[in-house]
Amino acid sequence: MRQTNAIPALIFVVIISLGLALAYAPYTASDYVAVLGVITASIILAIIASSATKIANQWERTVVLRMGRFLSMRGPGLFFIIPVVDTVPYWIDIRVITSSFKAEKTLTKDTVPVDVDAVLFWKVLEPEKAALDVADYQAAIGWAAQTALRDVIGKTVLSDMLEGRERISIELRKIIDERTEPWGISVISVEIKDVLIPPGLENAMSMQAQAERERQARVILGDSERQIAEKFEQAARSYVNNPVALHLRAMNMLYEGLKQNSTIVLVPSTAVDTMQLGGLAGITAMASELGEKQAVESAARTAAPGDAGDANG
Repeated sequence: MRQTNAIPALIFVVIISLGLALAYAPYTASDYVAVLGVITASIILAIIASSATKIANQWERTVVLRMGRFLSMRGPGLFFIIPVVDTVPYWIDIRVITSSFKAEKTLTKDTVPVDVDAVLFWKVLEPEKAALDVADYQAAIGWAAQTALRDVIGKTVLSDMLEGRERISIELRKIIDERTEPWGISVISVEIKDVLIPPGLENAMSMQAQAERERQARVILGDSERQIAEKFEQAARSYVNNPVALHLRAMNMLYEGLKQNSTIVLVPSTAVDTMQLGGLAGITAMASELGEKQAVESAARTAAPGDAGDANG
C-alpha cells in the first residue's frame, strides 16, 4: 500500500494559516465582507495548491493524464499537475516484487494429482506499458503465472517434477516472461516451493524407496562376503606350502582363545598332532597330574564331614 506524503497537507495548513492571519489583520478585521473573502480565497488556494503538489518516492513512477490522454511519466521526487485538468491514476512500483501462486489438484503427464506452490520474482521495466496496455498488471501476471504452471505440470511426469525442480523453474520463467513482456514486465526468476502428492501415493513411494535401500544393503553385504571369501582363499594358498606359518597361526588362535578366564577350548587330536603340542607321553603326564589333583580334592571332601563331627562332640 502506498504511503501518503505529508507535504501537500502541510501546504494546505500553511496557506490556510496565512489566509486567517490576513483576514484578521487590523486593516481588514473591521470589514466582515473582506474577512469572509480572504478566508474563502485562502481555502480555495490551499485546496488547489495541495492538489497540484505531488511527491513520488524513489521507487515510484506516476502516470499523468491530461483530459484523459497520456501526458507523461513523472517521478521520483516533487512534481506539479493542474488540478481538474490533470489526473494521476497509477502509482507504479518499479522494485522487485514477489508473488506467490499455486496449482491445486492438477494432473501430471502420468495422471497423478498434485498441488504445487511457487513464488514469482518480477519487476516493472516500462511503467508506461504496464499502466496503459493492461488493466491490472498485478492480477494479470498472477493469472499468467498460474496458467503457465498448470501447462508445465500437465506436460511433466511426477518423477521429473520431484527431481527436476530447477529445470521446471527455468521453463516456467521463460513461459511467463514471454507472456508479460508486452506489458513492460520482466520475470527475474521462479522458485518451486513445494510439491504435494496424495498420501496413499506418498506411502507407496516411501515403501518403494525402503525396499530399494534394503536391496542395495543386501547387494553390498553379498559383495562383502565375496570379498571376504576371496581373502580367505588367498590366505589358504599362502598356508599350503608353508606349514610353519600355519602352525604359528594355529597357536596364535589358541592363545587368543585362552587369554580370557573360564574359557574352554576343544582342540581336535589331529590339530594337536599337527601343531606338535605333545605326544602320548605328554598326554599321559597331563592325565596323571589331573588324576592326582582329583584324588586330593576327593580326600579333602571326605575328611571335611568327620572333622565337623569331632568338633561337635
